[in-house]
Amino acid sequence: MPENIKNIDLILMKEALEEAKTAYSCQEVPVGAIIIYQDKIIARAYNRKEELQDPTAHAEILAIRQATKYLGSWHLEDTSLYVTLEPCPMCAYAMLQSRIKRLIFGVHDPKAGAAGSIINILQDRRFNHQIEVVSGILKEECGLILQKFFQERR
Repeated sequence: MPENIKNIDLILMKEALEEAKTAYSCQEVPVGAIIIYQDKIIARAYNRKEELQDPTAHAEILAIRQATKYLGSWHLEDTSLYVTLEPCPMCAYAMLQSRIKRLIFGVHDPKAGAAGSIINILQDRRFNHQIEVVSGILKEECGLILQKFFQERR
């Protein structure tokens, strides 16, 4: 296991995976996210695009909204976001705008990933903020739920 993967990352990714399972049971694309502040989960969310008929209702965006309400500020400098799937460009930029410190994700998204797969918005030095990125946490589990979801819809 790479040294930048901590045991706590595995535990917290399991929490994000529980959110993905909720999305799955609601017939939403199974992506789950949580946000941590001072060792406490302050936000948890899953994709709700279909339910809300809102193209911005990605797990990361909904979690960011919860975290900003919890903290009473859009500044999320000392937070970490755990998500089961690599964020898309919209979510990655929202993370930059909210100044999230660290992103931990499960599986890469070769079609829309903005944390290294297609582009790397989060670590582009042209922006005034960069985010530490850790990938591959519980990637098999995170990938399997997505694979099963899309196989069932074919």
